[in-house]
Amino acid sequence: MAATNVNRKFIDAPMLAKMFLGGAQNLEAKKEWINELNVFPVPDGDTGTNMSMTVMSAAREISAIQEINMDTLAKAISSGSLRGARGNSGVIVSQLFRGFTRVMKGKTYLSSEDIAEAFARGVETAYKAVMKPKEGTILTVAKAAAEKAAELAKAKQKDPGTFFEQILAHAELTLKKTPEMLPVLKEAGVVDSGGQGLVEIYRGMIAAYYGREITLEVQPEQAMTVTKISAETEAEIKFGYCTEFIIMLNKALSEEEEDEFRSFLESLGDSIVLVADEELVKVHVHTNAPGVAITKALTYGPLTKMKIDNMRQEHQEKLFKDAMKLAEEQKKQNRKKDKKKEEPKKKFGFVTISAGNGLKEIFRDLGADVVIEGGQTMNPSTEDIVKAVEEIHAEHVFLFPNNKNIILAANQAKDLIEEQDPDKKVSVIPTKTVPQGITALVSFFPEKTAEENEAEMKQEIDAVKAGQVTYAVRDTMIDQIPIKKGDIMGIGDSGLLSSGSGIEDVSFEMVQKMMEEDSELISIYYGEEVSENEAEKLMKRLSEEFPDCDIEVHEGGQPIYYYLISVE
Repeated sequence: MAATNVNRKFIDAPMLAKMFLGGAQNLEAKKEWINELNVFPVPDGDTGTNMSMTVMSAAREISAIQEINMDTLAKAISSGSLRGARGNSGVIVSQLFRGFTRVMKGKTYLSSEDIAEAFARGVETAYKAVMKPKEGTILTVAKAAAEKAAELAKAKQKDPGTFFEQILAHAELTLKKTPEMLPVLKEAGVVDSGGQGLVEIYRGMIAAYYGREITLEVQPEQAMTVTKISAETEAEIKFGYCTEFIIMLNKALSEEEEDEFRSFLESLGDSIVLVADEELVKVHVHTNAPGVAITKALTYGPLTKMKIDNMRQEHQEKLFKDAMKLAEEQKKQNRKKDKKKEEPKKKFGFVTISAGNGLKEIFRDLGADVVIEGGQTMNPSTEDIVKAVEEIHAEHVFLFPNNKNIILAANQAKDLIEEQDPDKKVSVIPTKTVPQGITALVSFFPEKTAEENEAEMKQEIDAVKAGQVTYAVRDTMIDQIPIKKGDIMGIGDSGLLSSGSGIEDVSFEMVQKMMEEDSELISIYYGEEVSENEAEKLMKRLSEEFPDCDIEVHEGGQPIYYYLISVE
């Protein structure tokens, strides 16, 4: 192993931060390859993307730390990964990190014993987050790494480099065994994709520890706009300095403090943009007294990303107009927020997740307050779900993930929301498919209690069978059926139901296998690559085959999947 000379007995906070960023960057580089390890060779393999976006969310938090120590690092890793978590794999990673960081707090450095304990706490936290943990997954790889860490700590292995290398070796060995633990992996000829992602994080951490070449800079997800104007408008400028900064809050601002600070800025200038969360406040203001604004801001906490531009000396009018638009949008949001505060809370609200304009309209027509863009091709983050629920001024919000890979993130969002606002209740209805989500909303009755509706919706979705039709992106074997790249596949709740070369034929066969004697309704949602005429042809063929069954056809507009079909 080519490496620089490293002589350490402990890991301090700067080194751990460097290692974490190295792990994040290595995962980011390998995410597409990890996506391709999906058991089903469908074009929406997203494990690598979900894990990478989760870890990079934490990496951005780390990059924003001004004074790095174990406490600030622990907070950045835990909060960033928790809110940025996407998909089941992302949520599990966020829980592994969350448990790990609990051991970091209050320490100045980590010994091998500390790291072993942190690994163990991470595994314990992650297993608790999963309702029915399966072996042969990322959890198995994480558990094996933790067990190896405990063994090495007990053997008094002090050198961190050797310590982590041996953990990585054991994790790789365990990963290779995952196909023997899960037959579906063995048949598909792949290792567990989540486990592979975790191994890549470990590999990147070790590379960073030894100082190997790796890009450690992490760009912010959304940079604030630098505002400048043209010379032609210089004479009309009332406030000459575009001032921007971020406050690292000592404590979260109350709504009254936030309003007070905004009023103070308005007394100094215009084009105010103030965006606050529990830890940060992003500020933008045009003023003739930037020092006064900064002095006031320092009473709330230290500042970072400070920028003051003399607008009379700049020549980019377009960006100035953009900032004015941003400020106006902020004002609209504030007015909307204030109006919402004044309105009485409604009893129930609904958040659902789907992709495709047709499906969005269906959910809105059924009463959904917010439809989050996402689903099979892009799982929303925990933070996305939290923000959607917070938009709704209701006492009780029902949340429909409509995808088995989003349920964990939805539950994590529920916990965060109820922790921040005990008066707001959230019920996650564990819908695994879009048809289940539609059935759940149809089953809602406003005159019933939240508990009664929740029980009834959960009961109704169990009666919905769902199938989806897409194409294969690689050769593989599923349920002893050979699949070639480009083949059309009909995938049901329990696995592959049909395959072949024609979309209509595969869809028809899939529905045949979904039908039971008491089936009464077939609902067809056709995707963006299917015409209405093609969907009508499939409906006619199914009507002839099942004359006693009602059949509905809806434009779903979903990407990737030619059809989503349910049988009830």
